[in-house]
Amino acid sequence: MENKRLLLGDEAIAIGAIHAGLSGVYAYPGTPSTEITEFIQTDPTALERKIRSRWCTNEKTAMEAALGMSYAGKRALVCMKHVGMNVCADAFVNSAITGINGGLVLLAADDPSMHSSQNEQDSRFYGKFAMVPIMEPSNQQECYDMMQEAFSLSETLKLPVMMRVVTRLAHSRAAVVMGTASEQNSFNPDRNPQHWVLLPAIARRQYISLIEKQPQIADFSDKSRFNSYKKGNKLGIIACGIAYNYVMEAISGRNTEYAILKVSQYPVPTEAVKDMAATCDSIIVVEDGQPVVEQDVKAMVGAGFRIEGRLTGRLPRTGELNPDNVASALGFVNESEFSQAGNISARPPQLCNGCGHRDVYAALGQVLSAYPTARVFGDIGCYTLGALPPFKALDSTVDMGASITMAKGAADAGVFPSIAVIGDSTFTHSGMTGLLDAVNDNANITVIISDNLTTGMTGGQDSAGTNKFEAICLGLGVDPDHVKVVVPIPQNMPLITDTIRKEIEYQGVSVIIPRRECMQTLNRRLRKAKAEKK
Repeated sequence: MENKRLLLGDEAIAIGAIHAGLSGVYAYPGTPSTEITEFIQTDPTALERKIRSRWCTNEKTAMEAALGMSYAGKRALVCMKHVGMNVCADAFVNSAITGINGGLVLLAADDPSMHSSQNEQDSRFYGKFAMVPIMEPSNQQECYDMMQEAFSLSETLKLPVMMRVVTRLAHSRAAVVMGTASEQNSFNPDRNPQHWVLLPAIARRQYISLIEKQPQIADFSDKSRFNSYKKGNKLGIIACGIAYNYVMEAISGRNTEYAILKVSQYPVPTEAVKDMAATCDSIIVVEDGQPVVEQDVKAMVGAGFRIEGRLTGRLPRTGELNPDNVASALGFVNESEFSQAGNISARPPQLCNGCGHRDVYAALGQVLSAYPTARVFGDIGCYTLGALPPFKALDSTVDMGASITMAKGAADAGVFPSIAVIGDSTFTHSGMTGLLDAVNDNANITVIISDNLTTGMTGGQDSAGTNKFEAICLGLGVDPDHVKVVVPIPQNMPLITDTIRKEIEYQGVSVIIPRRECMQTLNRRLRKAKAEKK
């Protein structure tokens, strides 16, 4: 009997990694990648094998720790959402220069349409930039199957391998047939470690080695079982990852003679593209994200050949693809099953009832009503919802950790009062260095670290700095008299507003830490305790 399970794409990736002999997963929670690590944290096989699976402080520390595990000969997985690639880019790009020892796979989960993100960037650009192999599953079965292939390819080439998925694949379910689990690699630290020391003389040699591997990487892609090419005429379609499913749905039951190239491993197979261009009148490139392949194909076949896709408007330039807009691009009409019904009103998200962030914003609003020149610089987290009604409390939200450094820069330019609002997990992710800058410059800012004792936005994962924030702020040099802790509940409003008012008037760096447990994690904890009593 087949070992078959109904799995999210993220879960299939997790089991695939475990069955590939994984020894450690390193990640910072970020939708749509979070469920991969969460699955490994509770999977019986992972627990039995003692697979390392605690959350990391940020994506850069995750990538570097995974590289250390690889150095020791073990297989490591790094998981993050697409914007996390920006944080780990230094380590990731250089890992292609050092090379690896034990297999190393970086999983980047992109979020077209920005369901829970600030941009639509495409992680494939990072893979191309680093010149490493990229794999992009088209379905949940490939999510599982590709992990073994990715780790093997990594160890064959002695390079990290990137795997890229998108939200619809990460968060949808399908039946997955699973194989048996491979044993973990034995402990085997690199016995020739010089290539890990990127002094210029060594790095130059390593870079030449990376360049020399490019034909081999292309050959693996040309022969990959995850890529396929069906010849046809008139119209050629190049479909990448999950977009292949949309294409096949669009042409199902229709009499077509299209040439179809499925791309799930990169670089794009050059010979198949050239054959398509020689036998077809035009090519449509269907890819979720940015026009990465469309640009590559244009370069391959030359300016005189008609290539269409997101760049030309044949497909939408922004947002995720779906069966409807792909069918439309191919000249067919679907019933618009995936369009939003006209009678559905948008319901913007809001802070939970009873959330401590609500009391923080209520107090801040009361105090700042007396300061018409005040500016509040926000950050990434569920507290970002304070920018919406009824609070309308934030003047900016740019990226993880930007609140403190933007508040400092604004204060340097003369803004008063200049206030930063940052969450506990975001503070340890990338806010601490900004606070150190502020202390070193004696910036006139007030920093509010709204501590709900968890990483709330992504579902309640552990927060790296829990119970350490006062010590961290003091260690960074904040005056002990201006590190204040308050409990954000309505009856404490006079104390909270008085504290905010006094710290605003202090000429220097002050930190206020409103601390109260997230309502969601509190409710889960109480339900668990109640169940255990039965």
